[in-house]
Amino acid sequence: MWRATRERPPRADPLTVAPASSTTALLEEAARRWPDRVAIDFLGATTSYAELAAQVAAAAAVLRDLGVRRGDRVALVLPNCPQHVVAFYAAHALGAAVAEHNPLAAPEEVRHQLRMHGADVVLAWEKSLPVVADQGRTVLAVDLTAAMPLRSRLLLRLPAKAARAQRDRLRAPVPEGVGSWDRAVSRARRAGRSAPAAGPGPGPDDVAVLLPTGGTTGTPKLVPLTQANLMANVAQGRQWIPGLREGEETFGAVLPFFHAFGMTLSLTFAVSMGATQVVLPSFDVDLVLAAQRRRPLTFLAGVPPMFDRLEAAAGSNDPHLLRSVRYAISGAMALDPEVASRWEAATGGLIIEGYGMTEASPVLLGNPFGPDRRPGTLGLPFPGTQVRIVDPEALDPDPGAPDVPDVPDGETGELLARGPQVFAGYLDAPEESASVLLPGGWLRTGDLVRRDPADGFVTLADRRKELIVSGGFNVYPSQIEEAVRGIPGVADVAVVGMPDPSHG
Repeated sequence: MWRATRERPPRADPLTVAPASSTTALLEEAARRWPDRVAIDFLGATTSYAELAAQVAAAAAVLRDLGVRRGDRVALVLPNCPQHVVAFYAAHALGAAVAEHNPLAAPEEVRHQLRMHGADVVLAWEKSLPVVADQGRTVLAVDLTAAMPLRSRLLLRLPAKAARAQRDRLRAPVPEGVGSWDRAVSRARRAGRSAPAAGPGPGPDDVAVLLPTGGTTGTPKLVPLTQANLMANVAQGRQWIPGLREGEETFGAVLPFFHAFGMTLSLTFAVSMGATQVVLPSFDVDLVLAAQRRRPLTFLAGVPPMFDRLEAAAGSNDPHLLRSVRYAISGAMALDPEVASRWEAATGGLIIEGYGMTEASPVLLGNPFGPDRRPGTLGLPFPGTQVRIVDPEALDPDPGAPDVPDVPDGETGELLARGPQVFAGYLDAPEESASVLLPGGWLRTGDLVRRDPADGFVTLADRRKELIVSGGFNVYPSQIEEAVRGIPGVADVAVVGMPDPSHG
């Protein structure tokens, strides 16, 4: 039996903010407390919390008519857009799980994920329809332009070259037999239809989302996160940033919703705060700065290249443009202290670095929002989260070996973590699950870190995973190599990462 050498678990600050019961409860509470507050600003088109709740109710009725029931899975192959938010909450209202997919991922990657979770209903961006059509599933198309302001939609119809180019970027032909999600929800809304108010809804142990990952090995897997996992990370985040004001903040939703970082911050945490979200379909410096002029942000989460490029662009045009941003969180890759310094000078606010992984909903550690923050470090454990740093060689090849010691503070070891946000195992992959989940609920992160003996701050030392981090996204060499080997004329291939000033 694997066990810690200490008689009691490592100290963790208690979680003092009570988690909500479910995502459904989050939205219901936000609509009750702030019905007229703008929930979503999508390129200038606004949706209030009351309107969002009504759209979710109508969308839940559409999904119910398609046969979605408690415990089922609904696949989303969508960029950031209001329809993504509505579908996420509509599936949960029925007690179903959302399977998230990157709409720009390689077609075979998406198809493999669809086969892994077996969702019968797929909601897909028009551009992604060729990837998911003809798979024996019910597929509904999502038109991004349907959520845009009327003026923008009219401009897209102009015969001008620029309008055609923009239209081609956002839209694509819909195959025969594929219905429209936008029209179906609109019809249900006009008819006053909704899922039964007394429906089962999600329970804390119900799977809320399925997120793709390569984990620590690069082998494609799906991470099931429960409602309790998501709600725990929301409560931890609220306790970590006590300076946020309920019903007053404006969040920049530029991280992709299909990624654990963007999903938690935008689809759950922001709603728990009654925040207005400025949603963009993808990160674009000009779009972000235009949105900042229209609706100034107070909170922004991103990856270091985003902050670097935004600060540089704003500084060359309007040095005071970013002054409204009081809080910023950087994740997915190391934050250069120089980038952090420039960002704080440009905004007058704070930027901190966090650390997590999909298997932990995703945040495990973070820097304090205050004078004690230390740019360049991962920070301290989130409330209710325990960490250990152990000798990885003692875990390999037998993670069940007894008496694995912690390394002394200041020395390098593998980070282990446990807490209410940590998942219970991969979907249908018991061997992979056993390799990362140790007895006692400890999650092997696969990352090598050091803990400062003076203040307990954790710093990333190296990655045991053979992956490349590009712009905050994990790129697994094995997957690229497999794809390249399939090209005629390629005998063999090896993929390695190269430093890049913008993408890491």
